[in-house]
Amino acid sequence: MKTLLPVFLFITVPTMAQQADFIILKKHDKTVATYYSGMHISFTSTNGAYLSDAYINGIKNDTLYLQQFIIQYLPTNIGTFIIDTVGSYHYKYHYNQVAAIGRKVRTNFNLKGSGASLMGGGALLALASGIVFLADKEKFNVPLLLASVGLGTLGYFMAKGK
Repeated sequence: MKTLLPVFLFITVPTMAQQADFIILKKHDKTVATYYSGMHISFTSTNGAYLSDAYINGIKNDTLYLQQFIIQYLPTNIGTFIIDTVGSYHYKYHYNQVAAIGRKVRTNFNLKGSGASLMGGGALLALASGIVFLADKEKFNVPLLLASVGLGTLGYFMAKGK
């Protein structure tokens, strides 16, 4: 028994390695997701870059080591296509550089979409005003026509703006 004790000690020492780092995503103090090395993650960085389905190579010293693969359809000799990994990119992000896990939802006002709606509404009002003019000239309203043309013009410039 005394000779087996050192053997058991040498066998168990290598198995007591330090656990790998991991990332816990919490929302309202509840764990939503946990990310380890070998998993895939999608996130938006603080500079606005979006990494879609990146492979986590490692997590060390609060830094994510990621690899993103370039997958494309490539033609074969017989005219069909196969999916192949063309290459990969390696990234390194500190956990402070992660703005949102998943795609960051933009909640700002869509000026171009609103401009297009305003332009369409102005054009529809101008068309309706023209139909009223052709059908019954007594019910035709010039200020309504001018307002619809003005709204359509404003919508055009809103949709074209940056």
